[in-house]
Amino acid sequence: MTSSAAGIQRSRTVVAAVLAVLLVLTGCSTQPLQVAGPSSSAAAPSIAPGPRTATVAADPVPVSPAPVPSLPVTVHSADGRDVTVRDASRIVALDRYGTYGTTVFALGLGSHLVGRDIATDFPAASHIPDLTPDGSTANAEAIIALRPTVVLTDTTMPAASTLVTQLTAAGIPVVLGNPTRSVDSTDDTLRAVAKALGVPAAGDELVRRTDDQIAQARAMVPASITSGAHRRPRIAFLYARGTGLLILGGRGSGADALISLIGGVDAGTAAGLTDPFTSLTSEGLIKAAPDALLMMTGGLTSVGGVAGLLTVPGVAQTPAGRSRTVIDMADGQLLSFGPRTGEVAIALARALYAR
Repeated sequence: MTSSAAGIQRSRTVVAAVLAVLLVLTGCSTQPLQVAGPSSSAAAPSIAPGPRTATVAADPVPVSPAPVPSLPVTVHSADGRDVTVRDASRIVALDRYGTYGTTVFALGLGSHLVGRDIATDFPAASHIPDLTPDGSTANAEAIIALRPTVVLTDTTMPAASTLVTQLTAAGIPVVLGNPTRSVDSTDDTLRAVAKALGVPAAGDELVRRTDDQIAQARAMVPASITSGAHRRPRIAFLYARGTGLLILGGRGSGADALISLIGGVDAGTAAGLTDPFTSLTSEGLIKAAPDALLMMTGGLTSVGGVAGLLTVPGVAQTPAGRSRTVIDMADGQLLSFGPRTGEVAIALARALYAR
């Protein structure tokens, strides 16, 4: 397999893994969406038309150059155990979003990471063994063979409790984190990882940086929108796996929080969706009338890019379709909700408002 083909396959696996865990954690409705369009009397939103890709730096930027862990430390694991970590020199980080592995790098401890998940997908981590090549399943023996001094994981991984049992029996400290991923949970996740690795000061600094970036993203929303002179743009998060699978995000999808953060209205939520993900009909999409479509890059590629997306029934008849306003972002970044949350929000705001 060529490096290009391998990259495409890895991207597809990451997308499938992220969607799979979202569906497991939040559920998906198969009820077709049938809603009314926007009724605001305010002027149309001031957003930049046309397709754009939102980008962030290739690698997470460490908040501190190689902090020295202060250990041992005892932390409370999400499964109720108290876990003592005595050594953070060989870290394994596993979750379905890549949040923990990315956080390890952002804390300045990337050189300590000896095992990762497939969603920890950036150049600086490419040499580290991927312990979830199928996007979800980790093998205890493979982890043990890496001689980790601490394992960070959570229940977004299938059979997490079995992993905990096997690894603790081998004498390896395993810290289970909170599986919730959202803008609001980001600070707690960053602090929890930093505390478990004995670098709480670096964690506090990372939280400050992330919060500053989130504030910067909010400040990028045009005054005409915040003042109410223009209505907030309706943005629909679409997950696609070829033209045969099109799912609209709604309340609790994760994308809804990012959309709100950058001054938008989640089209699925505004349409009255009661599930985080709902199968989409062409009629429902037309009536939802999104001004912009937000997609993972892999999903957009799977339908043939913007040109292919416009052939999906209903898309070309929306305001977003008519203006070709489609924003895409790398699969492992868009919904990772970790140390790059602020960066992602800034990138999306720039793409939406062409700033």
